[in-house]
Amino acid sequence: MKCVAIGDNFITPDMMKKGIESYSYLSFSNIEYFFFGLHSRSEMRHIVKVIETGGFESLDLPEGLLEAVEDADVIMCHLCPITKKVLERAKKLKLVLCNRGGHENIDVEACTERNIAVLLNPSHNANAVAEFTVGLILNETRNITRSNIAINNGEWREKYPNTATQIHEMCDMTIGLIGFGAVAQLVYEKLKAFNCRFLISDPFYSGKINKNIAKFVPLEQLLENADIISLHARLSRKSILLGENEFKRMKNTAYFINTARSYMVDYNALADALKTGEIMGAAVDVFDVEPVTKDNNPLVGLDNCTLTNHRGGDTINSYSDSPAMMMKEAQKFFEGDTPKFWLNPSIKR
Repeated sequence: MKCVAIGDNFITPDMMKKGIESYSYLSFSNIEYFFFGLHSRSEMRHIVKVIETGGFESLDLPEGLLEAVEDADVIMCHLCPITKKVLERAKKLKLVLCNRGGHENIDVEACTERNIAVLLNPSHNANAVAEFTVGLILNETRNITRSNIAINNGEWREKYPNTATQIHEMCDMTIGLIGFGAVAQLVYEKLKAFNCRFLISDPFYSGKINKNIAKFVPLEQLLENADIISLHARLSRKSILLGENEFKRMKNTAYFINTARSYMVDYNALADALKTGEIMGAAVDVFDVEPVTKDNNPLVGLDNCTLTNHRGGDTINSYSDSPAMMMKEAQKFFEGDTPKFWLNPSIKR
């Protein structure tokens, strides 16, 4: 079999090479490596935003890629667009391995029409994002960044946005998880150590949960009862899940955390809720327009909101470990087993 592997500045071709070659259970007779995009991470952030907002077909493909895929059985990618143009040239293609949780860079419909399986890897940065989410929760509820800024500015600050309503420890908190996929499940596991209670809203999850500390509820019930609300869903279409009405449902002592997708949240409504005291605080890592400035985002400058510049999944582990993880799932596919995160399992093998 032949594999075409397309790396980028985040998951490099060298990382892909090490991951593919280290997984001896599935070997390829021919492997070609390519580099997609730009070599600067700041410039790649723009490409990521283009992809996540539906413009992947406008991006340039690596030189020679179309010729290389003509006899490929497997394509491994991260951010490189797998467009209808690519698929039309890939007459032998059986499998696309995408080293990310989103599939905005892949024409999934065209893959399905051609009986090509698409496997994703939302687990590749799940632990990194989960750790970061817990960090944001602690940071926002305990005023860590605000205290640091005050000291560096020569102020010994005693009062914070949440001082008047009292600052609670995590063991007093009910955590609301919107979506219960790979990241949210890890957040749940990590926060169990703090003796939290959990409300979970996910109509697609069918697994088991510890009913002594957690229960599944409709979204409206979660919004009305959770002390900390963390978003971990990913909608297939660009639509608002949390807007003015949803923020009004939350407690005025609630905190909102978003390390998922920006397009699912009305940030103008969130800013209004923070300014008027409808909710206590927020921490946000993802934005429609990046870099974030006062001119393009209403959350900048608010004392009760912690903003970070898309750092959630940015660890070396989340990138370097992914190719070998994908190879394990590819082996399952070729051996007739069911891989994790198979996007179009209706195809015929």
